[in-house]
Amino acid sequence: MKPLIKKLVEAYGPSGYEDHLRDLIRAEIKGVPDYISVDPLGNLIAGLRSKAKSGKKVMLSAHMDEIGVMVNYVDEKGFCRFTPIGGVGTLTCLGGRVRFANGVTGVIGIEKRDDNSRVPTFEQLFIDVGATSHDDCPVKVGDAAGFVRAFEEHGDRLIAKTMDDRIGCAILIEALRALKRTPHEVAFVFSVQEEVGLRGAGVSAFGLEPDLGIAVDVTRTGDTPKGVKMEVALGRGPAIKVRDSGMLADPRIKNLLVKRAQEAKIPYQLEVLESGTTDAAAMQLARGGVPAGCISIPCRHIHTPSETVDFRDVQWAVKLLVETLEKPIEL
Repeated sequence: MKPLIKKLVEAYGPSGYEDHLRDLIRAEIKGVPDYISVDPLGNLIAGLRSKAKSGKKVMLSAHMDEIGVMVNYVDEKGFCRFTPIGGVGTLTCLGGRVRFANGVTGVIGIEKRDDNSRVPTFEQLFIDVGATSHDDCPVKVGDAAGFVRAFEEHGDRLIAKTMDDRIGCAILIEALRALKRTPHEVAFVFSVQEEVGLRGAGVSAFGLEPDLGIAVDVTRTGDTPKGVKMEVALGRGPAIKVRDSGMLADPRIKNLLVKRAQEAKIPYQLEVLESGTTDAAAMQLARGGVPAGCISIPCRHIHTPSETVDFRDVQWAVKLLVETLEKPIEL
């Protein structure tokens, strides 16, 4: 699974520009599902059609997009001003590298400031792409870039720029490969534009009309020095969501996931997240409403170029999904 994770996390794909990721995932799952389709917004949907009489229509969702930046001005010396795509923080930008769709790499710099004690603003940052003038700048207004950082392993700890949420995509791919039988009709959705408003999952849930939905995404942890007080830590199993700032998980879905974890002796944690949400929030509000929940992978340093997860949590999440989908579901 690690070569798959490396391929996904190092790939380019800011919100709205997921084409490359979609092609990578399509190649990885070719021949496995009953069908593969792409909806008008760009969500990739891999479906298993067979459904027993007692089966449910299940939607799973993990988002392909990553946070990034977009050029909004190029000055006379070829330096690019930019605006964030999704939840980018200025402190994690300084000295960072970004790569555009055309392969151009830029370095994020900062103006000289009068007061270095203040958090810099985006207006004070710029991208240096090696240009000497406006005319020879290799990127233009409207071009989007993702951050650049190689995938690293520290034992069971995996580090990359886009664990949010390429690790969820990897889990869906592995679960699809491992699921040998299911009484349910299952749609594995690799969604777009989550980082800018859960847009892809909302569209897919509206079109699919599932009986229930489960998102797979990352969540914060409470295991770093003076971090948030949160009962989630790396290496203790996937987190089953109870609530976040965008949704209250349906208790039936939460209890279902807890039951499957206990039956299979899979370690798990319960997640109460004070800030942030997932595709499950969009699924929950589709059409007349969808019972929805979320399996979360504990992740340190979210929305930085060094997001960190534990490989054991990832493997357990795959097993939990398969265990859930192989058996009948009663709501």
